[in-house]
Amino acid sequence: MILLISGSLRAGSNAAALRTVHELVPDSVLFDGLAMLPHFNPDDDAEPLHPAVVALRSAIASADAVLFCTPEYAGALPGSFKNLLDWTIGGGEIYQKPVGWINVSLRGAEGAHASLRTVLGYAGTRIVEDAVAHIPLPPESMSEGRVTDPDLRARIADVVAKLVPA
Repeated sequence: MILLISGSLRAGSNAAALRTVHELVPDSVLFDGLAMLPHFNPDDDAEPLHPAVVALRSAIASADAVLFCTPEYAGALPGSFKNLLDWTIGGGEIYQKPVGWINVSLRGAEGAHASLRTVLGYAGTRIVEDAVAHIPLPPESMSEGRVTDPDLRARIADVVAKLVPA
């Protein structure tokens, strides 16, 4: 199972890319608890954990791999997404987990993805380089919250195939 995590609270292109993956890969789960996570505090990273943290860590533990899609905000990761990543460290569920990400930004979002690479390195994940891709999604490539452009859908499917080969 592939866990799909958007680094954005908005229902825009990042969510559309992951909803598209979910359509293409029946064995995938969209994580929708980003907004529910409490602010990370190392003092709170102990039992009993907040239910939203338990849900996140359980979803990661159940996954064979994790695919992220995040925008850049003010030159780095959005705060809510960095908060999610902070909660992944203490539990260890993401350690050695294969991960990849799709960058859908029209401008590149290099700062966010450099930060993501750094954090995932500290978490001890296995970054699957072939499953890290820049696939810009212009507004006209999406409809009803999904990617409709056949070429872009094929590129997204290729990333997923490289993350979790058949």
